[in-house]
Amino acid sequence: MPRPITYSPAYTIVPTYECFNRCTYCNFRREPGQDAWLSLAEAETIFESLQGTGTIEILILSGEVHPQSDRRQAWFQHIYDLCQLALSQGFLPHTNAGPLSFAEMEALKMVNVSMGLMLEQTTSKLLETVHKHAPSKVPELRVRQLEQAGELQIPFTTGLLLGIGETVADWQDTLETIARLHRRYGHIQEVILQPHSPGNQQTGEMASFPPEKLLNAIAIARQILPDEIAIQIPPNLIASPEYLIACLEAGASDLGGISPKDEVNPDYPHPRVLELSQTIAAAGFKLVPRLPVYPQFRHWLRDPLRQAICKRDRENTTPQMPKTIDNRSRRSLSH
Repeated sequence: MPRPITYSPAYTIVPTYECFNRCTYCNFRREPGQDAWLSLAEAETIFESLQGTGTIEILILSGEVHPQSDRRQAWFQHIYDLCQLALSQGFLPHTNAGPLSFAEMEALKMVNVSMGLMLEQTTSKLLETVHKHAPSKVPELRVRQLEQAGELQIPFTTGLLLGIGETVADWQDTLETIARLHRRYGHIQEVILQPHSPGNQQTGEMASFPPEKLLNAIAIARQILPDEIAIQIPPNLIASPEYLIACLEAGASDLGGISPKDEVNPDYPHPRVLELSQTIAAAGFKLVPRLPVYPQFRHWLRDPLRQAICKRDRENTTPQMPKTIDNRSRRSLSH
């Protein structure tokens, strides 16, 4: 029996690329005030183009507006409205918008089947280097976000960014922090192990994370994390099909959201689902679509979200790669 490897048929919506952080490895951000926010009308056009494509998850991935900004409330309301719109169109939202307050997370729980935030690394030494100008990358702030998700019973995804100046001991400390929080709250669905991959927009000169070190990171994560937490790897950032198979053999079990574009790593296109399925099938694995909320967490969701999930279950469709949106819709994502 082939071992199942899961993925989420997804599409990423970016409310805004503006961000007050200035991480030296970032290929996503734009300066505050230099990016037009995606309108609800533009988002609705995108959602209409995704109907019938097999897309299930809408990842709401946003740059961060400063907590003290006079635009913070409007930014948060816009994210909430985008989630509501995605639900109304039959999709399942998952929001990752940086550290949020308890009240903001409590509100978003009403319109998201799951949420996420990369912990990245818990070592404070990165605040002297890659995170020197990134106020929301203070480890304690991000750990608190994971705690709030647990307190609110929000199914949650987090992860490590590898190759940004940390050590193996730092990996272990970060993974042990995640494991400790999960043992307390039982809310972590998956942990992403994301290898740093240089892009054209980053300001720092950093090399690609070596593939062989990723195998080591997976092995360490599988030792530290509880068995019920899936280890996720992004297939577009893996050096070769051979290394992808090696990662699965080392203990990775999920490939994350497969969408037309990786907004965080735009220089690295996602593979097509059919090709990915064939690659791993040759090694004795089976690619299986999943929802953005794992079955064991469904009872945490309010009735309208559970009904949306049941509707997806009843449809019993075979997900596929979302088709390319038209140029008018895509233009709104490149302002």
